[in-house]
Amino acid sequence: MGARLRVFLTHEQDQTLLNLRKQDVPQKVKDRAEVIRLSAHGWYVEKIAAHFDWNKKTVRKVLHQWTNLGLEGLWESPGRGGKPKWKEDDIIYLEECLRIEPRTYNSPQLAVKLKTERNVQLSPDRLRRVLKKRGSIGSERGKAIKENKTQ
Repeated sequence: MGARLRVFLTHEQDQTLLNLRKQDVPQKVKDRAEVIRLSAHGWYVEKIAAHFDWNKKTVRKVLHQWTNLGLEGLWESPGRGGKPKWKEDDIIYLEECLRIEPRTYNSPQLAVKLKTERNVQLSPDRLRRVLKKRGSIGSERGKAIKENKTQ
């Protein structure tokens, strides 16, 4: 059996962690702060894990992060997944083009326009989903049909 893992807090640190419960932070951060406070009040890792219904390794990880990083260790680090290939300015540019230009575009045409003019490569399907999520397309169907009909 290994040595007991316990953290020690100053009064200011304890008050900071206590105040996190009342602030608008993610629930995970609040739980991690409580884990650290319970450890400082003498709770064993096993008892904390049972209290939160967590694995003992998770509790140990939280305590080690507190020891190594302090308050920063409570928050999630940025994800390892793929980063967006486009920026907000690119989508705003496309929305402006759709609003100003008299012609209509489909998603493959918009993808080509984005590639040639902004050097951002997005698949037509992905581009369509991004625009749809922002509410840029499909919300004014009647207006788009009336304006783009040939006279």
